[in-house]
Amino acid sequence: MIRTILLLAVASLFIFAGCGGKATVEVDDNPVEAEVVEQVPVVPEIVVEEEIVPDYAAMAPIELGIDDVFFEFDSYTLSEEAMAVLEASSGIFKNYGNFMFVIEGHCDERGTVEYNLALGEKRSIAVRDYLISLGVDSTKLRITSYGEERPFASGSDESAWSLNRRVHFARP
Repeated sequence: MIRTILLLAVASLFIFAGCGGKATVEVDDNPVEAEVVEQVPVVPEIVVEEEIVPDYAAMAPIELGIDDVFFEFDSYTLSEEAMAVLEASSGIFKNYGNFMFVIEGHCDERGTVEYNLALGEKRSIAVRDYLISLGVDSTKLRITSYGEERPFASGSDESAWSLNRRVHFARP
């Protein structure tokens, strides 16, 4: 017990010795909360360009890279140049194997309507058969003939006729 009294006496001395004068404590009745600003590291903005994916299903064969094939007068035999065009296009036909393609046979204005329709059909068949031999799915190829009814070039000279003797590819 004496120890306790002694400890209280020593503690009182320290308290009174530390206070040299009268201290005033102001109390704020309206405390303000300090706004905490969180520091976020600055990261450079990464701009991602949105890739525009073409609608291949709506594209014409020429937009896919499939070119027309041209023929000599009164012929449905594929030239070496025509076969090269078809070979170059065969990969496109295979890559878009879920699309249907129409092989349109065309002729120049010389010859009867019936003759040109038959010749246009033979041209379509020749192209279809060659594409099939290159591994293109036959169920995705349809043929038709327009004969001289849908000329590509107007005129009655060899430069116009040579452009109209063709097979053109279309989508149904």
